[in-house]
Amino acid sequence: MDVKREGVGRKKAIRRAILTILLLAAAGGITFALSRLKPAAPTKERATVWIDGVKRGPMVRQVRGLGTLIPEEILFIPAQHEGRVDKVVLRPGVNVKEDTVLLILSNPDMELQLADLEWQIKAAEANLADLRVKLETQKLALRSSSARVQSEFTQAKLTRDRDEALAKLNLKSDLELKLSVAKADELAGRLDIEKESLRIFEDSIRAQLDKEKVNIEKLRAARDLKKKQVDQLTIRSGTAGVLQQMAVEVGQRVTPGTLLAKVAQPWKLKAELKIAETQAKDIVIGQAAEIDTRNGIIKGQVSRIDPAVVNGTVTVDVRLVGELPQGARPDLSVDGTVELERLAEVVYVGRPVFGQAHSTVSLFRLDEDGKGATRVPVKLGRSSVNTIEIVEGLKVGDQVILSDMSDMDAHPRIRLN
Repeated sequence: MDVKREGVGRKKAIRRAILTILLLAAAGGITFALSRLKPAAPTKERATVWIDGVKRGPMVRQVRGLGTLIPEEILFIPAQHEGRVDKVVLRPGVNVKEDTVLLILSNPDMELQLADLEWQIKAAEANLADLRVKLETQKLALRSSSARVQSEFTQAKLTRDRDEALAKLNLKSDLELKLSVAKADELAGRLDIEKESLRIFEDSIRAQLDKEKVNIEKLRAARDLKKKQVDQLTIRSGTAGVLQQMAVEVGQRVTPGTLLAKVAQPWKLKAELKIAETQAKDIVIGQAAEIDTRNGIIKGQVSRIDPAVVNGTVTVDVRLVGELPQGARPDLSVDGTVELERLAEVVYVGRPVFGQAHSTVSLFRLDEDGKGATRVPVKLGRSSVNTIEIVEGLKVGDQVILSDMSDMDAHPRIRLN
């Protein structure tokens, strides 16, 4: 027969309660332990990041900028006078000499003015010849009058001498002698006047002729100037080089100052670089530079620094030294590097993507085993194109990630696969 067991139900209830309490305590402990754990570090593929080591030694500070090759001297040929383009002789790309004709203009008004000045000169020369003849005729008349008075004076003097001799012999009266003397004196005075008149008239002749000659010279000068202006309607290159641009076409009207053409010397080029304004502050004239034409590197020197900033860049001209490589030509895109200074002994690393000079950035420094990296603050100093000085935060031999890690800004550590 079955025997009733007393207290069994109560014991089962107690065990269930204890088990429930233990389970709840274990769950709480596990939850607390999990809450104390740090989140797992995100993973980054090692092949996708740029890693460099911190070094100590000499560092060359450089700045880089893109630019173009341009001629050192470009001759802009403007229109000197108003006119119409009659003929375009050459097109861009042709080698030209100093007197090569580029195009021909026409201006009928200037040509008419030149012809009018030619006729004025001929008329003035004819007037000069006519005046010379008239003045010579008057001069001959004065000479004739002077010669007649001279003859009369000679006769009067002889008569006076005769009468003086006769008067001494009492063969002439005193009155007749006085008349002879007065006549001779009168003619002597007239002769002096005639000679003086002839001299003054000769001076007058020279003055009148000189006046006409000056007028002719004035007209000739005006003619020569007008002829030069007409000749300037034939546009010449003015220098040896290559015709770069022809800015007008046949039939076009041009006014003084209108650009007609450009001539450059392609064997005299310079590099015009655009340097970021934040990097251009240390550039000075005379610094060494290298210009990469993608077909060779040319040495150069900084020759000019534009004082103005345009669109965040400063224009720096580099004078090229040495022979140009094959293919170097105006408007060729180039990459230029200017050497600022050489630092003898500094701690440096490759330049981070977002690292600026004299700033503090956070970089991921690799662990010794290379399997992880921890974010550390790094104070940067002087910078170059590809390297930058380390002031604080890293030591020689440290490995750091230099590539863009902005997607890991929320994480102090990462793992590398």
